[in-house]
Amino acid sequence: MLTRRHLLTATAAALAAPLAPRRVWAASTLTLGSTQIDTLSDGNLVLPGDFILGGMPQEEMQAIVTKYGLPTDQLTPPCNVTLLRDGTNTVLFDLGAGPDFQPSAGKLMEALDAISVTIDDITHVLFTHAHPDHLWGLLDEFDEPVFPNAEYMIGQVEFDYWTNPDTVASIGEARATFAVGAARRLAVIADSVRLLADGDEPLPGIAARLTPGHTPGHLAFEIAGPTPAMVLGDCIGNHHVAFERPEWASGSDQDKDLAAATRVSLLDRLATDGHAIIGYHLPSGGIGRVTRADTGYRFAEEV
Repeated sequence: MLTRRHLLTATAAALAAPLAPRRVWAASTLTLGSTQIDTLSDGNLVLPGDFILGGMPQEEMQAIVTKYGLPTDQLTPPCNVTLLRDGTNTVLFDLGAGPDFQPSAGKLMEALDAISVTIDDITHVLFTHAHPDHLWGLLDEFDEPVFPNAEYMIGQVEFDYWTNPDTVASIGEARATFAVGAARRLAVIADSVRLLADGDEPLPGIAARLTPGHTPGHLAFEIAGPTPAMVLGDCIGNHHVAFERPEWASGSDQDKDLAAATRVSLLDRLATDGHAIIGYHLPSGGIGRVTRADTGYRFAEEV
């Protein structure tokens, strides 16, 4: 069953100043048998439009983003962190941006407070990939893991890529800070992190699926249940051009051709199987389904 709820919480500043704006957290809930999944807002990114849309056929791209009411000069995609609770395990998929990436992101702790989940409650953290908005929430101000009781897991290919000292020189100037930041954070958990391969089960009922291209070792996670669901991370990175024209290369992907091939294959499978999806940068909490359209696909939000 898929439902949507909106949680209202006040920041400390808002409590101190009653007239200050209050942050409204959008949370979506997906129930798979006895398992409950919530998506929690880590805030949003602020990106130049070309970071995603650059290099696409401009006239057709403009028509698509206009249909969705979006500008092309700047995009502000949401960041949806997934929380799974099955009565035994309390699992986070990705950890958001933390305080060091963009001021509009890094809000996960406030979202957890809103649903009364503490840092000590988290038993496992599964990373889809090591980009800043997914990994940089790993450490606190003392460079210790924020969630001290959690077991951390990431793909073997992904870990090897970001901890390779050659990556910072080969990734390109625009992403060099991504490589430095990922290497520093992964070094802290290197001795204890569990490394995953395609098809591994990090936890009962959860399977890792290699979905490369956005990053070399990007993983999605398939969750078993009466209606199976897939935590996508960024292998399908937006609700507009990625669905309507999945074969187009996107500037946000490190290997653009491989990422496009991954999207084309995955969207076809998800539309055929009818699985629920949970997208990190999809709107309204990110939970919905893939439906076929005259050209490409559509993201069907659950309301």
